[in-house]
Amino acid sequence: MTNLTHLDSAGAAHMVDVSAKQSTAREAIAEGRITMSAQAAAAIRSGAAAKGDVLAVARIAGIMAAKRTSDLIPLCHPLPLTRVAIDLVTDDTGVTATATARTDGKTGVEMEALTAVSVTLLTIYDMAKAIDKAMTIDGIRLLAKTGGKSGEYRA
Repeated sequence: MTNLTHLDSAGAAHMVDVSAKQSTAREAIAEGRITMSAQAAAAIRSGAAAKGDVLAVARIAGIMAAKRTSDLIPLCHPLPLTRVAIDLVTDDTGVTATATARTDGKTGVEMEALTAVSVTLLTIYDMAKAIDKAMTIDGIRLLAKTGGKSGEYRA
């Protein structure tokens, strides 16, 4: 268990002490997808969903979620985010969401990017569920990260 940084030598959970780490520019990019019926996808693309502009609301929800990640994920450090961007690509069968999170700090922003994507997709589900309750959310993953001691990662 000593390789897991959120566990101490006795196996108890703790918040990692990052006070001795150097601040660096950090970025993480995550993606995920919600698949749905052609009818739901068309309503979202055209802005005809009964609850309003699904993509605009989902984008704001994702940004807000990134800012609140440390409130949602135990042991996550609160971070001063310098950028959160949500890109949404629609097609005939759904929406692909990509979240980019940045900070200048002592710990990474992977969890913020992953949380942003997750909440973005959940918001799309919530706003379009009257059209299609069988939508599926999948493929949530980290695409890339830069900065910090562990360096660069690309999926």
